[in-house]
Amino acid sequence: MPTSSARPDEVELVVVGGGTAGILTATTAAALGARVVMIERAPAPGGDCLWTGCVPSKSLLSAARSVAAVRAGAHGLPGATGDVDLGSVLAAVQAAIDRIAPDDSVETLTAAGVEVRRGTARFTGPRSLEVDGVPVGFDQAVVATGSEPRLPAVPGLAELAPLTSDTVWGLETLPARLLVLGGGSIGCELAQAFARLGSHVVLAEVGPRLLPQEDADAAELVRHALTFDGVDVRFGAAAVGVTAGGVTLADGSTARADRVLVAVGRSPRTAGLGLEAAGVAVDGQGRVLVDDHLRTSNPAVWAAGDVTPHPQYTHLAGVHGSVVAANAVLGLRRRASAVLVPRVTFTDPEVAAVGLSPEQGRTQGRRVVRVEHRAVDRAVAEQRTDGFTTLVLDRRRRVVGALVVGPRAGETIGEAALAVQRRVSVSALVGVTHPYPTFNDGLWNAAVGEYRSWLGGRPVRSVLDALRRIRRARRQAGRRLG
Repeated sequence: MPTSSARPDEVELVVVGGGTAGILTATTAAALGARVVMIERAPAPGGDCLWTGCVPSKSLLSAARSVAAVRAGAHGLPGATGDVDLGSVLAAVQAAIDRIAPDDSVETLTAAGVEVRRGTARFTGPRSLEVDGVPVGFDQAVVATGSEPRLPAVPGLAELAPLTSDTVWGLETLPARLLVLGGGSIGCELAQAFARLGSHVVLAEVGPRLLPQEDADAAELVRHALTFDGVDVRFGAAAVGVTAGGVTLADGSTARADRVLVAVGRSPRTAGLGLEAAGVAVDGQGRVLVDDHLRTSNPAVWAAGDVTPHPQYTHLAGVHGSVVAANAVLGLRRRASAVLVPRVTFTDPEVAAVGLSPEQGRTQGRRVVRVEHRAVDRAVAEQRTDGFTTLVLDRRRRVVGALVVGPRAGETIGEAALAVQRRVSVSALVGVTHPYPTFNDGLWNAAVGEYRSWLGGRPVRSVLDALRRIRRARRQAGRRLG
């Protein structure tokens, strides 16, 4: 384990940022025996995932789903009228946060061997920083300051006090009319949630479809679901200005709104960190440049999570934390670039994907197998047959990609991710007994269908026919001898 030969007060590892990446880095490093100091400027650790991201958004989606179910049962129609107490909804959201917060608390981190210091960190040299003016030397440091919502440069938009995924939780009343800018995962999730709660929602997307990083068929199912829930989805509709009548969009329309929610992407939190003093390079977007092992241009400084150019997912930030802790403390060379990253959009239906997309698979000449959920018994039983499951296979019929669209797709993608990571064959998937009936049957059915197709092929069929002939001949011979 590397040791410092500098001043006695020098810290072995400083972690700047107390979100998912920072917490996993700090606790892993402490478990490896390092003296770790974690610096967090917020009142409490936990980061965006706990306070403004994963936990509150999924709680809000759950509440909105319950409201939609009640309305559908009472009126038989989407978007039925009825008052929703947003305060009660957000109180339930806060209750979920409060139940999870102790896992990331200062007390929990301290018990794990991490010293937590509250304050704002700024690097002052290659191996030094200060926390609210107090100097700290370090042997190694990890930048894990995360990201924040990006606001587009639209004239007049700032005067509307736009909401973001960070600030929407401070609403006191449900907006009668809500304009959501951005049709990515965050925009789609929040647009659907507020529409189900009772807001009239306009979702404006710059491009030609929702969820641009996902399969086009999956994106179209999400668009249809949002439209069913009452969302007015508009494409080619970047915000270009603000007038007394509302927000002017690039498609020539005007969206009247009581509030505007911006969900056009996130930017790394690197401003004011003094990275130039530490000799840490960033790209044109402010992201910390790292090598395959998450080391920056300063050999003593590493970076993890959303602050890097890697995809911005909480689960990847957690993996980064584990990787960077082992590399910084033990001198290992674990590669973050080799990490397989599944992703989920938690709309209803959910969209979950891992590995090669169907489009990438077809482009590369891979076999793409798709099962519609009308052939999945659980989907039929719950009258949710609009989804589908797709497997992308290599020439040896090993799984190299998967896409699931439907209820609880995020639960299925875990098995698919393992299959992709381990290059599991369809025959191996078929050989695993799956509980029945589940939405996960889509994955198994796709594997079964492909396996039967392989059995029906001419080479395999010839071998099977020969084996049956041999078996019949042996039985006949046995009867004659008997």
